[in-house]
Order: sequence, then C-alpha cells, then structure tokens
Amino acid sequence: MKSIAFGDFLIGLGILFVLEGILFAASPDWMRRAMKSALATPDNILRIVGIGSALAGLILIWVVRR
Repeated sequence: MKSIAFGDFLIGLGILFVLEGILFAASPDWMRRAMKSALATPDNILRIVGIGSALAGLILIWVVRR
C-alpha cells in the first residue's frame, strides 16, 4: 500500500521537473549562464543557499499542511 507522504513526494518531484523544464525551454541561454555561475560559486555559499532553500521548503510544507 502506497503512503500518502510518498505520493506527495512524487507529486512535488514532478512539479520540480515541470518547472525546471519550463525554465530550460523558455530561456536556455539564461540557464546556461546560471549553471556557469553556480560552478564559480564557492562550496560554502552553495551549502548555505541549499540549506536555506530546504528550510524554506519545509516551512512552506508545514504551513500548507497545518
């Protein structure tokens, strides 16, 4: 039996793929520049941004589910 949480996870993953695909389709040059910029960014900055993004996502999920 599938859990509701796993189904929600798959829906979220699908939305992520849709949004990423739209960005690549709409502006491939901008996405290429963004990836080059990420390669030039120090690891500690990328970690901080990643942790902040993950926390923002968790807070958003908590607010919506509450």
